[in-house]
Amino acid sequence: MARFFGRHEHSLDDKGRVILPAKFRTHFEGGGFLAPEQDGCLSLWTPDQFELQMDAMMERASSSRSDRNLVRLWASTSHELEIDKQGRMALPSRLREYAGLTSDVLVLGAIDRVELWDRQTWDEKVLPEEARLTMGDDG
Repeated sequence: MARFFGRHEHSLDDKGRVILPAKFRTHFEGGGFLAPEQDGCLSLWTPDQFELQMDAMMERASSSRSDRNLVRLWASTSHELEIDKQGRMALPSRLREYAGLTSDVLVLGAIDRVELWDRQTWDEKVLPEEARLTMGDDG
């Protein structure tokens, strides 16, 4: 099972592509799946992990109308993609808009997936939690 760690700073090119760090690429030689994630980022899943996500979504779809609509939205905006020989992946415009990706992109290892974040969104939503890491949960 693939595991992803680390932080990499990249930029979108004029064609809406971003570079996947070399250390992550071997897990995506057959492509990957890009999906919207909570908190306003995008998740890049290996095919195996995406299958697990789809299973979880199918189970969730039987819960309530709201969950069914969430599953519909997630499935309709998820995108299969390929990584080219230079390690670039083209991000669909709808997903770029969802995550607010316009220029600077943080490509982060998130253990079972790779996340793509707008730097400002990351700084606002996630970076404040850094104090918990340095001070402890009861800090």
